[in-house]
Amino acid sequence: MGQRNVSLTQLFALEGWKVARSWFENEAGVRLLSRHGLPHHKVRLVVHLERECAARCVLCGRARQKVHEVMASRRWRDLPALNVATFIEATPLRLQCSHCPGSHVEALPFASHGARMSRRFEQQLAVEASGAPVAQVAAVHGLSWGSVQRAELAALLRWAANRVEPPLRMLGIDEKWLGRRGKWPERFVTIISDLETGEPRWWGFGRREETVKGWLATLSDEEKARIVLAAMDMHDPFRAAIQGDPKLSHVAVVHDPFHVMKRANQAVDELRREVFFRAGAQRRTIGRGARWLFLKANERLDKAEKEQLAFLLGYNGALARGYQLKEELRHVLQCKTRRSMEAGFDRILRRTQARRCRPLRALHESLRNHRERILALADHRPPTGRIEALNNNWETLIRRGRGYRNLNYFFLKLRFMTANPLRGRGTISRFLALAETASPLLKAA
Repeated sequence: MGQRNVSLTQLFALEGWKVARSWFENEAGVRLLSRHGLPHHKVRLVVHLERECAARCVLCGRARQKVHEVMASRRWRDLPALNVATFIEATPLRLQCSHCPGSHVEALPFASHGARMSRRFEQQLAVEASGAPVAQVAAVHGLSWGSVQRAELAALLRWAANRVEPPLRMLGIDEKWLGRRGKWPERFVTIISDLETGEPRWWGFGRREETVKGWLATLSDEEKARIVLAAMDMHDPFRAAIQGDPKLSHVAVVHDPFHVMKRANQAVDELRREVFFRAGAQRRTIGRGARWLFLKANERLDKAEKEQLAFLLGYNGALARGYQLKEELRHVLQCKTRRSMEAGFDRILRRTQARRCRPLRALHESLRNHRERILALADHRPPTGRIEALNNNWETLIRRGRGYRNLNYFFLKLRFMTANPLRGRGTISRFLALAETASPLLKAA
């Protein structure tokens, strides 16, 4: 072995294997004496490896097994060297293990079973795809879109298999609309998330009571006993699924204040439509383009915006009262004690009870029916903002990838984005190191 192969062996650092020879070749597979004058994207570096240790079974990891077949040489795409596409070439063995049924290809230290890329290249592609579209990463490395997706999925499965999930104590339940496209069995999916970490833990088609019960059936009695709180919107089937389980009778059900304010904003918006958009062309001209003024928090408006809002509220007393109740409800939901929140909440109920206008009456019925679960916010104060943050991450991935066909792959990517954001050198280094610590029992998806 020449000095160049010794250096390459040390550079590739593959335990039990050495570099026997290496060469450059063009896209057609013809070997080159020199790569001088050729662009980097038309040259390949091929490194041929030879075994220095006994082959190991891919299922049990035992060495010195009977060789069933010497297979043909194969290549695996590896990390590029000096911006040149690099391939590892080796001759794997098919072993007949004395402890495992059948014959299987040996465990390789650089690639998973059935993969066409090295594990470290899969990890690198996953890092790049975490912040860029898959099509862009594929174009940079000269790969197909499907190859990058499969590599990223294998890296994410490796990450999920090597981590310990924190115990679930506070859960969030929300639904997401899948859009009009796609041949899905349902248009909505229900997402169960961990409020303490913001990580999604489970998803299922539909937004019915049976959907949440399907997830609850996967939990053990110990896991149910650890749950202390469930935050959700004002969708009754979610609440019925939690409170209908006798093992979850101790769980406090809390409504997300974001969705409570959403009901109030809907009432004010309906009043705005009645005052300006259903009262003739002249009123419509005055109220056009001012919807955001009614929905934005009053303390976030500047002086000019407050003057414009006061001018619009002066056209109708019911609209002004509805806006005042909406802002009062916003401050009530921020009360630090249950006593103050209960006093303010009951005052809002009294002011909306006798109203003849339909939007305020509908708001009153909604608040009255969910009174106890709204007031529970003062007792627990869960970090419900992480439910909406998860929705933002969902929309970010959808826009970046322009849609996904495989929802399991998308959900795993969403979990990785939330639980392990690659924002620092230490986080990226730990993720890349999974290529070296992967067990031979772990197979690529």
